[in-house]
Amino acid sequence: MITLTQLTELLGWASVLNIGILIFATLVFSIMKTTVSAIHSKMFNISENELSIIYFKYLANYKILTTVFILVPYIALKIMGQ
Repeated sequence: MITLTQLTELLGWASVLNIGILIFATLVFSIMKTTVSAIHSKMFNISENELSIIYFKYLANYKILTTVFILVPYIALKIMGQ
């Protein structure tokens, strides 16, 4: 059985990893937008204008899910003193 201390540590590392992935994806999409858009446009047969909206929705959803399911429970456990 997992203890609250182990759960807190797990959520802490999961927060670090997910925030790192979010930052990496944001940097890739902002720095290499034309290259990534061209590749994805050809792969999925979607216009580059639509891809900008899809990228934004992806990053927004990833941020919300990371915040709600990983970061907030971690902060709550830290406040509880675990």
